[in-house]
Amino acid sequence: MKSKMIFGFHAVTARLRHDASSIEEIYVDAGRVDRRMQDLLHAAKAANVRVISVDDQRLDRIVGTRRHQGVIALAGEISLARNLDELLDGIDGPPLLLVLDGITDPHNLGACLRVADGAGAHAVIVPKDRAVGLNATAAKVASGAAESVPYITVTNLARTLRELKEREILLIGTTDDVETSLYQADFTGPAALVMGSEGEGMRRLTRETCDVLISIPMFGAVESLNVSVASGVCLFEARRQRLVAT
Repeated sequence: MKSKMIFGFHAVTARLRHDASSIEEIYVDAGRVDRRMQDLLHAAKAANVRVISVDDQRLDRIVGTRRHQGVIALAGEISLARNLDELLDGIDGPPLLLVLDGITDPHNLGACLRVADGAGAHAVIVPKDRAVGLNATAAKVASGAAESVPYITVTNLARTLRELKEREILLIGTTDDVETSLYQADFTGPAALVMGSEGEGMRRLTRETCDVLISIPMFGAVESLNVSVASGVCLFEARRQRLVAT
């Protein structure tokens, strides 16, 4: 089983809660004795996970950054759905998916996972190429959402979008150059929200494959929102519509 590194309290605690058996060992800052660390140590002990106390400098060397909060875990993969068919076949009710076309900033990816989890999206779908990938930084920013939201990497995004359409999932793309508002879109049925990259937006073929194109109404001086913020605005509007419809 291939191991990966998880760091930060949210990410490590979420893994302990979701699938403690996948954690091989946890490294903690020996000099940190606050309540937050004590709670994590108790959770690890209850789950029978080995904990190794080391100095802060060693943690820096292990993870390559000081933003680890004094806790790092080595863990294997968890049993979330890892392919599109497995995911869709297991969803009860209309799917709500977030498709990210070429996100290159791990902080944006992590934040997108976090809002996807908060809004109850069933998965985040990304292309294998021209995207950052779910690295340790993205997982930390996700604050545990990387352990709860299926993250599905596809080789050909355009083909995947066509497969979603064949399953009668409405593809709703976001752009700032159309008049159709987010609030005019219908998210009550099976839907996939498609977001473009930070600077260039959706690629041409991705845009052409979408069934509907929408924009987020802007009322201030700025012209656009960060992709993670925009994802949150759209996904929670989708969730609002679904709650009203029930």
